[in-house]
Amino acid sequence: MTFTYKNVYINETGTVAGPYEKKGPLNNYFDRSHDEFYLHTKTWEQAEVKFIEEAIDIVLNKLNKTRFDIDLFISGDLLNQIVASNYAARTLNIPYLGIYNACATSVEGLIIASNMIEAGQIKNCLCSASSHNNAAEKQFRYPVEYGGPKPKTTTFTTTGAAVAYLTYNKKNIKIESATIGKVVDLGISDAYEMGAVMAPAAADTIYRHLKDLKREVGYYDLILTGDLGSVGKEILKDYMSTEYNIELKNYDDTATMIFDLNNQDVYSGGSGPACAPLVTYSYIFHEMKKKKLKRVLLVATGALMSTTMVNQKLSIPAIAHAISLEVVE
Repeated sequence: MTFTYKNVYINETGTVAGPYEKKGPLNNYFDRSHDEFYLHTKTWEQAEVKFIEEAIDIVLNKLNKTRFDIDLFISGDLLNQIVASNYAARTLNIPYLGIYNACATSVEGLIIASNMIEAGQIKNCLCSASSHNNAAEKQFRYPVEYGGPKPKTTTFTTTGAAVAYLTYNKKNIKIESATIGKVVDLGISDAYEMGAVMAPAAADTIYRHLKDLKREVGYYDLILTGDLGSVGKEILKDYMSTEYNIELKNYDDTATMIFDLNNQDVYSGGSGPACAPLVTYSYIFHEMKKKKLKRVLLVATGALMSTTMVNQKLSIPAIAHAISLEVVE
């Protein structure tokens, strides 16, 4: 299912990153980054709420607006019952939609907001996605204090929050089209192989997006997935070539960009709902505003798993949503 839009734009963004991201290659592009995981709170979960609140404040300050100028807040995270988003929404006290599509949450939110703006149902929206390394590890695997070893194929959950302000006002980055993904499950049950789990879903969405709009890969200056990691990135390229006879050109993955894979102990790269938007709203938008990139296809991927189902030895389904971003001329 692919939509095209005439009047949806990302006017402004806010990015707040954690300590590992601060030591990575993109730190100069974030609006703010922190040296520690707690942000002067008592728990990692409470810190994630603060990451979201800070990113929202950054956007509102850039726009010279208050929360009362916002029609709708859409947000999602990795925690049970998306509690980080819920508590941040409590502070905003405006209409709120809480969403969950794992690491594909950011683009899911952009699609929902774009459809509502295009239809004239709302004038603007704040879309947020966040994650916290220690909180996610505690929930999905085991507390980080255990220090258990992991295979190199695993990914390292990013810490931070990214917020985008969408509106019909023509400025900065246009959301030109979007493709809603299908759930894909090739039978992989290893929670440490997220790249292999999600790559087929990314391939399916990219293929259908190009087919629906009758486009070639070269239409885009960059096709950007998030977040397959170094392993899943290579799987995606092989899968696209084998299954669809498409050679990915000008392609990268946000999980391999947010960290320095050679000098940081982050396994095969980043993950988490914050990974793709942190990279996109900071570095990629910087390059787009300088018109080094004019058309970018952002494909956010998510593993739709839970510890309950993984412990039952079930395979892990995946999803990928795509959104086409273009520079406003």
